[in-house]
Amino acid sequence: MQLKSRSDFRVARHRRVRRKISGTSARPRMAVFKSGTSLQVQLIDDEQGVTLAAARTARAKNVAAAAELGRSIAEQAKAKDIELVVVDRGGFRFHGRIKAIVDAAVEAGLSIGKTAEPAQEASREDNDA
Repeated sequence: MQLKSRSDFRVARHRRVRRKISGTSARPRMAVFKSGTSLQVQLIDDEQGVTLAAARTARAKNVAAAAELGRSIAEQAKAKDIELVVVDRGGFRFHGRIKAIVDAAVEAGLSIGKTAEPAQEASREDNDA
């Protein structure tokens, strides 16, 4: 039996999450990654396979730097008329720096959407009436 590393388990968690969420041009996926030296955030349109915006810390990996990173990505998103995103935590626990990034982005004006498509939600409401 081969022993698995912590990163193998994180990748497995990330794959499980990615089966359920994907980004569109109207509601991109906000992918968060933390390495040993930096934090990175991307807004990704999975339908076309392009990165719409990206931000990264330079050798700072504390909560204050994470909050600044969240504000930075929110400003870039607003410049591209993006108001709604879906969060991809990358297999990491949603606490500490990951939570600080998302909270700062929400405070700066981004809205966190659900994984269902907005058109599907509207059609469900029409069926209920």
